[in-house]
Order: sequence, then structure tokens, then C-alpha cells
Amino acid sequence: MNDHRTARITDVEVVDIRFPTSRDLDGSDAMNPDPDYSAAYVVLRTDADPGPDGRLAGHAFAFTIGRGNEVQAAAITALREHVVGRSVDAVCADPGTVSRALNGDSQLRWLGPEKGVMHMAIGAVVNAVWDLAARRAGKPVWKLLSDADPEWLADQVDYRYIEDALSRPEAVALLRSGKEGSAGREALLLSRGYPAYTTSPGWLGHSDEKLVRLSKQAVADGFTQIKLKVGADLADDVRRLRTARAAVGPDVRIAVDANQRWNVTEAIDWTNALAASDPYWIEEPTSPDDILGHATVRRGVTPVKVATGEHAQNRIVFKQLLQADAIDVLQIDAARVGGVNENLAILLLAAKFGVPVCPHAGGVGLCELVRHLSMFDYVALSGTTDDRVIEYVDHLHEHFEDPAVVSDGHYTAPTMPGFSSRMRPGSITAYRYPDGTFWAADLAGQETETRP
Repeated sequence: MNDHRTARITDVEVVDIRFPTSRDLDGSDAMNPDPDYSAAYVVLRTDADPGPDGRLAGHAFAFTIGRGNEVQAAAITALREHVVGRSVDAVCADPGTVSRALNGDSQLRWLGPEKGVMHMAIGAVVNAVWDLAARRAGKPVWKLLSDADPEWLADQVDYRYIEDALSRPEAVALLRSGKEGSAGREALLLSRGYPAYTTSPGWLGHSDEKLVRLSKQAVADGFTQIKLKVGADLADDVRRLRTARAAVGPDVRIAVDANQRWNVTEAIDWTNALAASDPYWIEEPTSPDDILGHATVRRGVTPVKVATGEHAQNRIVFKQLLQADAIDVLQIDAARVGGVNENLAILLLAAKFGVPVCPHAGGVGLCELVRHLSMFDYVALSGTTDDRVIEYVDHLHEHFEDPAVVSDGHYTAPTMPGFSSRMRPGSITAYRYPDGTFWAADLAGQETETRP
């Protein structure tokens, strides 16, 4: 039997998994009225045997919202030849080797470069490598990162195109500084958790009655910030935000999210029309590629903060948003860019510029993944949770073996080894598209439960 010194990655399995969230309008917003939250799910199989629990594997996914998930799955499948045969020991010792190889392949770069479906596919594979490495180390990813040597972590970053804003020596200095007092912060994290906010009350498809009920419940559950989707109808948004403000009172922050719906001038006018209800930030007010547009919006809506990043394509876009003073809040996404390595670069950029990171989550498994990145940032990089919250949406967690848990408005720190990205076998069996048990019955017009 192979051991870790000779073990290899033997296969890249990819599964198209979809959940019928559009039926209850969960996830609905001004740009995405009917999302079926989905995952192009990847498993890196190996011939390493860790013991009685079976063979060592790495799990991850790219998140989509339904149609087109098969394209995302095909993009991940296309990376198989670049990964199969690699040494488990080598990729776990240096996940950056996989990141650099995939992002540096000239023919793959032609499909981006470093953006879109192929970049998200690379991110899924890279995240699966980190899950594999953390499982092998017996640590959750946040702790694997927090315990890592600053020099080693700095070498995980690709500095191409960002050296004018962040050099490797600067990254090492930030990481060394972040280590100071990390043991105490880790203890606080394990005892208290990491602050969260919830979007569950604010989906655009919810009635005012449901908005009020869920907003009041969020406050009772310990959340100090909620978020509402906006951008479809101004009069409706004014009413909904006023309704939410009355429900939660003056001391709870209410963020609003336009999901890229507006032009620049429209974003300024619309946000200012909502100002009487004291929105905390306006999220994705315009195209995620429009750096200068975000800067213009920021100047035009102060004191409302500008937040973006959910759809920012890569570290270069984040660099420019920071250089242009275009955002007050930086929002990373665990499955949008090229995986942990690129998100490490983005976290370092945010630390360099002193901008708080409030990740995008929700979706399928995004809460599970991104909490690791914020927790690492708190323990061993920025050293603070001031003005920092992770988005939380209360659905689909039951499909993961290490689900996100929020208590009293705080994410509980995961302790299971890995990236919390492994789905339950029963969920895969039920929601594999189109031949899983749920979808087969649904497509045949039969009644079935919406949960396994």
C-alpha cells in the first residue's frame, strides 16, 4: 500500500449538483430573480490511505446559480490532465505549485486570462488541494494558514501584476506582524467565534411581512447587521428599507446590495434616495469591472460606504479598487477567484491598504469555505474583527459534513480537518443533475421532498 511519500493524485471527479432554491425565491435579487444554487463539485482522489476512514481526498467546488453549471463542471474536468499523477506530498507541501502551474499554462490563460469560468475552475482545484493538505495535516484550513511560517505563506502568493502595490518583502512583514499575539486571538476565536451578518431577511422576493419577521428574528438571534437586496424598483426599495429599519431599530446596521444593477449616476441617485433609512453600505452598485465607476459612486454617496468584490475577477481588480480609493469594504469570495492562494494575495492587499474585509457568502457552501479565510485573517494577519463581518445565509448547510454554525451572531470556528467543503454522499446522490433522485423524480413530474 502506498504511503504519503509515494502517494499520487489518481483522479479528478466532477459532479454537477443543483438545488431548487428558485422555488422559494431564496437568493433572489434584482439581477438574479430565479437562482437555483448549484455547485460544480470536485474531488481529488488519491491512493494515500490515512487510516480507518478510507483514502485521503480533497474536496471543493465552484459556485453557480443553475443553468451553465454543466459548463463550469466541464471546465474543471478539462484540468484533469494537469493534476492527475502529482505527488500528494509535493502538493500538500506547496499548494502554490498547482496554482502556478494552472494559472501559468499558456493555453488555459488564453481562455481568461485569470478570469471567468476557467479561473473559477482553477480556483476549485486549488481549493481542493488545500482541503487535501489540511486533512493530511489534521487541521482546519484556517489553522493551517495561521500556523504557517510567514515566509512560506508569502511564497504562496503570485505577485505578478500586483508588485506595484504589494511586494513579497511587504507581505512577509505583514505576516510576521500578524503573528504577534496570534495565540491569544486564536483562543478568543475558539471561545467567541467570528462576527456574522445575515442576508436571509432581505431577498427581493420576500413580502414585507416576511421581511419584518425575519429581520426581528435576526436581531433576536444576535446579529447586529442585516442586508437587503435592492435595485428593481426605487419606491419599493424605499418602503422596504424603511420597513426593515422600523423592525430592527436605529442601532442595527442595514447594508443594501444592488448586485450590479445600476449605471454610475443611477447608483448615486438611488443610494442617496435611500439615505433617510441610514444604510450602512451599498454593495455592488455597478459593474464589478468598473474601478473608476466605483470611485465615483463612493464620492457621491458618502457617508454610505461602498462594498464590492463578490464578482471581482482577480487580485489585479482588487489592487486597482484599493489604489483608486474606490471601496470602503472589500468582499472576497472563496470560489470566485483562483482559490486560497489568490485570496491570500487579496487579504494581504487589504491589510496593506487598511481596508476591512467582509466576505461574500451564502450560496452553496460559501459560508463553509470563506469563514476559514476570515478567521486566518483575524488570527494571523489583520489581528482585528473591527468593522468586519462574514455574510451568513441560513440554507443548504445540512448538505456538508462540516456545516457552518452561527451562534449569537457569530460563526463558530470549525475544528474538523480540511476546508469544510466535503458534501454528504446522500446530498450528492439526491441533487446530482439531471439524474439524482430528486431531479429524476422532478423531471418525471413526480412529487418528491426538497430535502434528502
